[in-house]
Amino acid sequence: MAPKIRDVDQTTPLLHDCNNNNNNNTINNGRLSNGTVVTGSTNSSATTIVHLTAGGDRKAGKPAARGCDGALLPDPVAGRTLDHPTTNLDTLMHMLNGNLGTGILAMPDAFKNAGLYVGFFGTLAMGVICTHCMHLLVRCSHELCRRYGRPSLSYAEVGYCALDSGPRWAQPLAASFRRLINSFLLVMQLGLCCVYYLFVAVNVRELLDYLGCPVPLLTVLAYLLVPLAAMNMVRSLKLLTPTSLVASVLAIAGLAIAFLFLLQDLPHSGSVRPVSSWSTLPLYFGTVMYAFEGIGVVLPLENNMANPRDFIAWNGVLNTGMTIVVCLYSAVGFYGYLKYGEQAQGSVTLNLPNDALLAQIVRLLMAVAVLASYALQFYVPMTILVPAVTRHFRHRALAEYGLRLATVLLTFVLAAIIPNLGTFISLVGAVSTSTLALVFPPLIDLLTLWPARTERWRWTVLKDALIIAFGACGFFFGTAKSLATIFAGGPPDGGIH
Repeated sequence: MAPKIRDVDQTTPLLHDCNNNNNNNTINNGRLSNGTVVTGSTNSSATTIVHLTAGGDRKAGKPAARGCDGALLPDPVAGRTLDHPTTNLDTLMHMLNGNLGTGILAMPDAFKNAGLYVGFFGTLAMGVICTHCMHLLVRCSHELCRRYGRPSLSYAEVGYCALDSGPRWAQPLAASFRRLINSFLLVMQLGLCCVYYLFVAVNVRELLDYLGCPVPLLTVLAYLLVPLAAMNMVRSLKLLTPTSLVASVLAIAGLAIAFLFLLQDLPHSGSVRPVSSWSTLPLYFGTVMYAFEGIGVVLPLENNMANPRDFIAWNGVLNTGMTIVVCLYSAVGFYGYLKYGEQAQGSVTLNLPNDALLAQIVRLLMAVAVLASYALQFYVPMTILVPAVTRHFRHRALAEYGLRLATVLLTFVLAAIIPNLGTFISLVGAVSTSTLALVFPPLIDLLTLWPARTERWRWTVLKDALIIAFGACGFFFGTAKSLATIFAGGPPDGGIH
């Protein structure tokens, strides 16, 4: 069988066409049948063959690779060319914006399904695991960028390259794995957009009721179509930085005011359950995994950084952002459940007193923050859908704007028919976020390290296998419990309509 050879284009624009890569240069057949990889030169049309033998020195995390002649190959990640690169502060704002959404407000409801102490320590543990999996995904992306001579890769392309350069039996599955990742990303991000849309509408309706102007929820959803459609015409992640900054500031301000209510007249910790029933733990898992919703934006954010190495440094953007996020999640969940107990709803803003002005200010701040965050969550599905759809049209820019408008309308329809905010959050987290955040990254890590297995290989296999098993259990049990609750009508206090 003749070897497969692919010419690599290293001048690929990054996220310029909402796909991280040139549409005509999708990664395909980038390795030879004997395990070698063809990479392009940054300053010529020549190619360099890099051998990936089992005993070689190609390890994830090395700054560069060496060709057959011993010459040091350039690091594609460090050689990115970006039209609008983001700074570390920009990326941190996007990171906080991508995680401080509706999930953090659902944490008291999550603790209700787990118990006070199981919820607290479980949230800390899952935060550490999710952060580790984000590191795995970015490190594998860097290694595969070197291996394939690409400046950046999307999540789905990382999965494709990991299988394509992994075990021989797995190589035919690479294209299917890419489609599977894209499918889960679409489900997760569109699910997030629907929940964001519904959350904003519910809180705006509560605010209008307070002002003496009762309006049906469907009417509020319809009015929100205009600002959401306008906001999602923005194609550049750099141009979304102001909205992320506003969203992060408003979200933190709203949470600070909300704590004024949560910390007043706190009951004794013995008034709530320290450990909840086993039957509701899957709902807790799904809600917490939904809260750690940033896995879909990790690679787009890192791909757009001016200094991508700063993203996964020990004191870098990822660790800093996730430390803030995990601490806020744990605090909101702990004090929210302690304050409201079994009455905790799908969003803590719904538990705040309706007759208090500060409570209405919290609802307004969080609604505006989540509204601004919608555009960032909407960005990820567009990186998948835009290249696949617009290639069939002559006027691609016009087709893209039409697609963006149609997708916003789709989220409007789905938000209008969602029966229960808390249970739907748990379902989205169990189905998509657990898979994308806990199952796929360690699997990709194993496949990426396969060509250069070292003496630590067994420990890596054990660690990654345990994370995969944990995520798979959460996926199956969380999905089953969420669907059962939805079809049973949901808990009596969880509805929002």
